[in-house]
Amino acid sequence: MLKIAILTGGNVAERSVSLKSAETVRKHLDDQKYEKYVIELNGTQFTDQATGAVVNLNDFSLPTPEGVIKFDLVYQMLHGHPAEDGCLQGYFEVLGIAYTGCDVMSSAITFNKQACKDFLRSHNVPMAPSLVLRKGETINWATLENMGVPVFVKPNKNGSSYGASKVNESQQLAGAIEHAFVYDDEVVVEGFLKGTEFSNGVLRRDGEVVVLPITEIVPHNEFFDFKAKYENQSQEITPARLSDAQTAEVQAQTKLIYEVLGCKGICRFDYILVGETFFFLEANTIPGMSEQSIVPQQARAHGWSITELLDAAVNEALKMQGAN
Repeated sequence: MLKIAILTGGNVAERSVSLKSAETVRKHLDDQKYEKYVIELNGTQFTDQATGAVVNLNDFSLPTPEGVIKFDLVYQMLHGHPAEDGCLQGYFEVLGIAYTGCDVMSSAITFNKQACKDFLRSHNVPMAPSLVLRKGETINWATLENMGVPVFVKPNKNGSSYGASKVNESQQLAGAIEHAFVYDDEVVVEGFLKGTEFSNGVLRRDGEVVVLPITEIVPHNEFFDFKAKYENQSQEITPARLSDAQTAEVQAQTKLIYEVLGCKGICRFDYILVGETFFFLEANTIPGMSEQSIVPQQARAHGWSITELLDAAVNEALKMQGAN
């Protein structure tokens, strides 16, 4: 039976989301195939959630009274740093331990919202205009004012919409930027696109890219913020109310982005439809996996159980490790 470490916790704003996601993975990974350990990051220590035993960082093994446990695979459910930005992937690659999800390069690019957009620009992916601000650097207020309002202000390297806000009046801009800098040392100011938001999950199964059904998001608030995502303050419609042609367009775009970014495992890409154009918003390489999260909804609409979804991610990771 394979021994799987389900990573969760972390010292980031998304910690509570990560803990819920990890519990779903623990619950739905096949008990007949896997011996599961929920490993929680607290400070600089990884500990076994059940026993409190501290993981040996020299080889990521878990000491127990019965002996040392060596993990066959790490299932990444730790949102934000240090998992979603690629740091842990490098560590596990050095140790030769298989892990789910994107590799170092893909994770680093996708976690940095502006770098991801810059990378995709050459592939003709429609995106809103945006500008990056860095903590400590002088802000060119004239350039920002030329973008007009409304705009979105959000941390450049942070997930789950923490620190994000919509600015409707120019006098609100400075406060929104200051708020976003609480969560990151880089902030993105992005042109506002008025339209309907959509989200699309994608993964590989048996070597083939599978694009899941699309979810239409109708937030109760002004935009798809943290509360809309994780506190049931949005209506999520899966499959989305799109024509066959529109569905095919989004799914083709999702497949393109997944492949050109070199993604692996389960990812989710967010879009906004303005007129007849689907604009890319951002990539999520470790998307939420609670029972109510978008990707599990899409898996069910596709005819898969959450167990089948997770199995596909585990099998791909083990195959990739075997190929290296």
